[in-house]
Amino acid sequence: MTFTEFNKTLSDNNLPKTLSEILEALWHDAKDDWEAAHNIAQTQEGVQSYDRLHAYLHRKEGDNWNANYWYRKANTIMPNLSLEDEWIFLVNDELSK
Repeated sequence: MTFTEFNKTLSDNNLPKTLSEILEALWHDAKDDWEAAHNIAQTQEGVQSYDRLHAYLHRKEGDNWNANYWYRKANTIMPNLSLEDEWIFLVNDELSK
């Protein structure tokens, strides 16, 4: 799946069944369902891609202290990107796997 194809799924109200959990969470996030995205992020603590997702979600929530905790767990730092650009980065990163 390409980024463009993933973005097209956002116009539908039904979650595509072929997405990875990370992409499912990012899909929910794009649909303004932070809680559903966060529930997925919490399922695999200690897995770098989930911890990075978790960090992004807390950053989006405005909880930078908690976001920084999760960025450290993901072996990175809070990026100097807009939330939109970080979301794009996370989607593309997951699609590249």
